[in-house]
Amino acid sequence: MTQTPLITPTLLTSFLATGALASIDVPIAYLEMEVERPPVLTNLDPVPDDLGRMGAQLGLADNATTGGFMGHNYTLNDSVVPLGEDWLDAARAVLADHRIVVVNAPADALLALADLPEAEGALIFNARAEEEALREVDCRTNVLHTMPSYAMRADALMQFLVSRRWGDLVMITGQREADMAFAQALRDSASKFGARIRAEREWDMSSDMRRNIGQEFPVFTQDFPSHHVMLVADEAGDFGPFLEFNAWEPRPVAGSAGARPDAWSDRVEAYGAAQLQLRFKRLADRPMGALDYAAWAAVRSVGEAVTRLNTADAGDIRDYILGDAFELAAFKGAAITYRDWNGQMRQPMPVATRTALVAMTPMPGFLHQSNTLDTLGRDRPETACTAFD
Repeated sequence: MTQTPLITPTLLTSFLATGALASIDVPIAYLEMEVERPPVLTNLDPVPDDLGRMGAQLGLADNATTGGFMGHNYTLNDSVVPLGEDWLDAARAVLADHRIVVVNAPADALLALADLPEAEGALIFNARAEEEALREVDCRTNVLHTMPSYAMRADALMQFLVSRRWGDLVMITGQREADMAFAQALRDSASKFGARIRAEREWDMSSDMRRNIGQEFPVFTQDFPSHHVMLVADEAGDFGPFLEFNAWEPRPVAGSAGARPDAWSDRVEAYGAAQLQLRFKRLADRPMGALDYAAWAAVRSVGEAVTRLNTADAGDIRDYILGDAFELAAFKGAAITYRDWNGQMRQPMPVATRTALVAMTPMPGFLHQSNTLDTLGRDRPETACTAFD
């Protein structure tokens, strides 16, 4: 797919003819809640401290490219709330000066921010939380989601497996909330697309995989019934990466490890993505992750709307983003739009290993009456979100 230019000659001519190139300030805030992370299993794969933040910075740089022609002055206020400090006090301070906020925080903190009186009329982008409830019963009209939900990720993986006729599955789940949420999404998706999870096991998180890897997994997986693929719901990477080549049966691993569905993968190269990957690596000195991509997409969505509307009003930007005219070229092979029933960004989803892209979903043959991207996640008839009505 050829990427749509940020600003076309026709658009620039139109603005020049109408005298619309007046200077506009577009202040955007990036607000992050620091959370306690589980210990990493190896120092060879440290978790970057700037996940998400650098994606927002790249989005700012991309917006500034167009803004330089249009007289639009983008700024990004970068705030991180340390452990133990008051999240809502920090949110109020940010909302006092910014009506557009990209949030990197857990679901409960995001909802608390969105429900503040100071957040009324603001435009908040969820660049982190994947919980389905945020798009359903707990949806908020002032919150849009650039991070895919657990259901979208599960549907992406299940479409790939079903298209390969690998429908007999087993699953190992962790004990953290995120593990259980992704596991439930995988169950729902298997039912939706006609796959079968034949058996499940819960992993004891107290085991030290670095010492017991060769002894524990073969015994743990020995009694699984015959299957094509072993699913794993281990969002923190506590045990999932050790499943490959250590189970009783030599089967592919998918889910939180092995073939992983996500918002982004540094293995994506087509659709101009190699250029995005290179620019990000020059900026951050590391590969782009899913949280980086979600933050980048949020900032770029604002930039695209401001370019078309020539205004920085949060309400006008929100309405435009949710409308039929909005499209964002986002390096995934299809124009990015938002679902007007719950604020979720539609997007193709890569399924990738650490070394290669396996598939870009939705897979061919999974049809939809209006937009095949809506085969990933909850569709309009299924939604429990009423706030957008």
